[in-house]
Amino acid sequence: MNIDAIENGYVIDHIPAGKAMSVYEILKLSKLSCQVAIITNAKSKKQQSKDIIKINELIDLDLDMIAFIAPDATVNVIRNSKCAEKKKLSLPQQLVNVVRCPNPRCICNNEAIDHVFKLTDNRGTYRCLYCETKTK
Repeated sequence: MNIDAIENGYVIDHIPAGKAMSVYEILKLSKLSCQVAIITNAKSKKQQSKDIIKINELIDLDLDMIAFIAPDATVNVIRNSKCAEKKKLSLPQQLVNVVRCPNPRCICNNEAIDHVFKLTDNRGTYRCLYCETKTK
């Protein structure tokens, strides 16, 4: 397998195995005109296996969305074919219109308002701002 080196762009590393497509979709990477490589089930020293996404262009990345799906992932910023910066992610304090409230009677499922969730612990539990229903 041959995947070219990145001159300027990102390597999203340490994505849990099987989660790369979720990251790809939430970041809307299919709309990019640059090269995007998805590597699944790569061998890892930290985990048994991991997924990796390589983006061959410096774009605006929503680090909160990556952290929501893969909180232990790292984002390496590549400039001039070298790792210029390593970003460690942390869970976002608030999610807006990322997940739907599982409570069918919640106001956000019945009115035209945003689905807002607040982080309630360091394990990734979020609660609906309106009805307090929790989700992970």
